[in-house]
Amino acid sequence: MKQLPFWRSDRFFKRAISLLVIFSMTALGVSCTATSSSNLSQSVVTPINYVAVTQALGVVVIPARSSQQQEKRLQSLAAYLQQILKLPVNIQIAKNYETAVDLLAKEKVEMAYLGALTYLKARDRNPNIEPLVLPIEQTTGRPWYSGVIIANSKRGINSLQDLKGKRFAFVSPSSTSGFLMPMNAFIQQGIDPTRDFTRIRYSGSHDKAETDLETDVVDAIATEKAIFVQSQREGKLKSSQYKIIWESEPIPTTPIVINTKKFSPSVINQLKRALIDAPEGLVDVNGSNSHGYTLGKDADFEQIRQIYTRLKSVVVAAK
Repeated sequence: MKQLPFWRSDRFFKRAISLLVIFSMTALGVSCTATSSSNLSQSVVTPINYVAVTQALGVVVIPARSSQQQEKRLQSLAAYLQQILKLPVNIQIAKNYETAVDLLAKEKVEMAYLGALTYLKARDRNPNIEPLVLPIEQTTGRPWYSGVIIANSKRGINSLQDLKGKRFAFVSPSSTSGFLMPMNAFIQQGIDPTRDFTRIRYSGSHDKAETDLETDVVDAIATEKAIFVQSQREGKLKSSQYKIIWESEPIPTTPIVINTKKFSPSVINQLKRALIDAPEGLVDVNGSNSHGYTLGKDADFEQIRQIYTRLKSVVVAAK
């Protein structure tokens, strides 16, 4: 997979480009509310004129982390969006990745915080779904991250081939770093999890996968590198026992997406501006540390789409 374009490589330059694009739209006749990111609490926010969303904005979030951790971030996100939109914001954490896709595709919510793979699945079912923004990952300084496979070094696992005969945990069949990317690597190396692993488990979230590894339910897991690094900083999964045996190529960060049929172009651009202008970390609800947001587009996910297309028919059952 190729690295994302150079113009996305610097946090401050990219944010400036994002704002310039939105201001250009304003100059062409698309209205945009101006807010100050450095003085948000004192800014005067102009209410958005709604097209279809007039009662409340429904937002669904994939369960990337445990609900307790995400709920704290969601409270801040809901308050910020309500301030911008002057409209009640109802945010819910889906019970699993597939439910989040279903709610968005069936238009039971208007906005979602998804992963790359769940976005592609939702867009396959509803072509009105498009990304608004992508978070800028703190560890990379760019709108991408990497997936990793973490193994218990006491099990003699030093490579993907060493996973044969071992117990393994994915996050979800709809997780990019927790299934799609490692599955692509397994296929490239001739590894068939159904045949080669003694146990296959779907943990449901990244932190639950880490718990499964730490409590010896499995010997190795697929997860996000940033989440693993953060866990080690917190004293979990110590380097003396757990290590990275594989790392993916860059993956676009988890986008905030909307159903464009529900909003006018001016509302969409005001939402983009509000999210890009938000205080850093305020709307980062998946548990990772971010450096704010940058504009996103469907083309950012093309290489993930190609992998997904190749692996769409691959089914790995838990055992």
